[in-house]
Amino acid sequence: MSFKNFNVPYVVDERYQKKVAYFSMEFAVHQPLKIYSGGLGFLAGSHLRSAYELRQNMIFIGILWKYGYYDQARNQDQTLQVTWMEKQYSFLEDTGIKFQIIIHEHPVWVKAWYLNPETFKSAPLFLLSTDLPENDYVSQTITHRLYDANVATKVAQFILLGVGGAKLIDELGFNPELYHLNEAHGISSAFYLYQKFNKNIAEVKKRMVFTTHTPEEAGNEKHDIYLCNKMSYFCGLPLDEVRKLTGIEDDAFNHSLAALRFAHIANGVSQLHGNVSRAMWSKYKDICPIISITNAQNWRYWADKELYKQKEQGDDYWWDDRKKYLKKRAFEIIADQTGKLFTPNVFTIVWARRFAGYKRAEFLTRDIDRFNKLTSSTKYPVQIIWAGKPYPMDYPAINEFNHLVHLSKGYKNVAVVIGYELGLSKRLKQAADCWLNNPRVPREASGTSGMTAAMNGAVNFSTDDGWIPEFINHGNNGFVVPKADYANMNTQEQDDYDFKKLYEILEQQILPLYYDQHDTWRQIAKNGMRDVQFQFDSGRMAHEYYDLLYK
Repeated sequence: MSFKNFNVPYVVDERYQKKVAYFSMEFAVHQPLKIYSGGLGFLAGSHLRSAYELRQNMIFIGILWKYGYYDQARNQDQTLQVTWMEKQYSFLEDTGIKFQIIIHEHPVWVKAWYLNPETFKSAPLFLLSTDLPENDYVSQTITHRLYDANVATKVAQFILLGVGGAKLIDELGFNPELYHLNEAHGISSAFYLYQKFNKNIAEVKKRMVFTTHTPEEAGNEKHDIYLCNKMSYFCGLPLDEVRKLTGIEDDAFNHSLAALRFAHIANGVSQLHGNVSRAMWSKYKDICPIISITNAQNWRYWADKELYKQKEQGDDYWWDDRKKYLKKRAFEIIADQTGKLFTPNVFTIVWARRFAGYKRAEFLTRDIDRFNKLTSSTKYPVQIIWAGKPYPMDYPAINEFNHLVHLSKGYKNVAVVIGYELGLSKRLKQAADCWLNNPRVPREASGTSGMTAAMNGAVNFSTDDGWIPEFINHGNNGFVVPKADYANMNTQEQDDYDFKKLYEILEQQILPLYYDQHDTWRQIAKNGMRDVQFQFDSGRMAHEYYDLLYK
C-alpha cells in the first residue's frame, strides 16, 4: 500500500471526522508487541483499540523499541534480573518512509514502520526507529531502550517522538487538525510546528492538545535547558526565543509546563486528578484550561466474556465455576515460576502493577506479626501474589521487589512472579478475588489496572485515589479505605492510618463476606463487572476525547 497522502484505511464514523494525530512514548496493544512499560502504555493501547472500534479519524505515533522496556528474569536466588533482548516483529510493515531529523546538531536517519489496523484490531499505528545502518552507533541507540537512563539519550528520544513524529505526519501528507500529546514526551513537536507555521504561535496552539498523567510537580520531566538546546530540542530556535515562547525563565526545561502553555486545552485522567492538576499548576501563568477525562480500558480486549455471559444469565453455579477455572489456569503460571501450588477455593489477593515508592507494594507486610496472622489463618485462609516491573534503574523499587521475593520463600501461600506484561496481567486479574491497590493519596493519577481486574470478576480494594472515587460504592461494587485529612498528616501518619484501615476492612468485612456470605460476595463482584463495563470502557473515553478535548 502507498503511504503518501495517507488516510485511515476504514470508513470514518461521521461523529469522528476530525483528523487527529496522537503521540505516545509507549503503546500496549497486544502481548507480542513489547513497546510499553506500564499504565501509560496500557491506556494508549486501549485508546488505539477503541479508536478502531469507533472508526475514528486518528493515527497514532510511537517508537519501535529494539529491546523494549526490559525483560524481567531472575538471578540464581530468584531476585530480579534485568535483561535486554532484541525483539523481532514480522507483523510490522515497512512503510518505505525514511527521513532525517537533527539531533545534537547532527542529521539522524529515521525509518517508519506500520502496524496495520487489521493485525490486532487497532487504529493505524506508526513506529519510528533510528536503528539503521545509515546512522552511527550512538544514533542507533536512541530507539534501543524505552526510557533510557542516560539523560542525553532520553532527550534524544523525546526529540524523535516530537519532531520525528511531526515530520512523519508531513511525509504521510496526513495533515491533522489536532496533535494530541499523551504526556509531555513529544512537546518538541511544538517547536517543529512553530517553524513550519512561520513562527505563528496561534497556529501551533490551535492544533495542540495535551493529556497529563502526573499528579505531582516533581514527577514531571525536567531537563537542563542548555542540554536540550545542545541536543537541538528547540529546532534551531535561539534560547531567548524559547524562553519567551515557553515562559520558562530558569535553567530547568519543564516539559509539562511547556505543553500546558503550547496547548489550547489539556486534561487530567480522572476527576480527582483534574482537580489536583488545576491546583498544582495554578501558580503558573498562561496555563491552558485543564479538564478531566477519566482513563478507561478496552472491554472487548480485557473482559472475560464467559463470566459476563453467566452474569447476564444469572447462573451463579456456572459463574463460580468459570471464576474457579480462571484462577486454576492462572495458578499454573504461579506453580511453574515458584513451585507453589495455589488452590482455587482459597481467597486470593493480587497486588500487581509498576513498582514505585508511592504505590507501597509491600504495604501488607509492614507489621510482620499482623501479616503472619493473616497468612496463617485457618478460618479465613488467603493466598497472596505480587507482580510488577520496577524501572530498571530504580534501585529502591528493585530492592522492594527483592525483599518480597525473599519474604515469600517462608510461605507456601505467598508468591512473587516475574514477566508482568499484558498476558500475565490478564491472567493475574483472572486469578484475583481481591485486586489490592494501596497508593498514597493523591499520588495516583488514575490507576487503571483495577478496571481490567473488575472486567475479570475481581473485586477492587483500594485507597481512595485516581479513578476509585468515581467507581467504588463501598460494600456494593468494591471496598475503599475512607479518606482521612491527609493534607494535615505527614507521610508516616498517612501510612499508619491507611495500614490500620486496610487490615480492619480486610479482616472484618472482606474475608467474612467471601467465606460466610459468598452469595453477597459474588454479587459485589458482579456489580463491579457491570459498573466498569459502562463507565470505564475506553469507548466512552475515546468518545469523550472527541466530545470534550477535540471539539
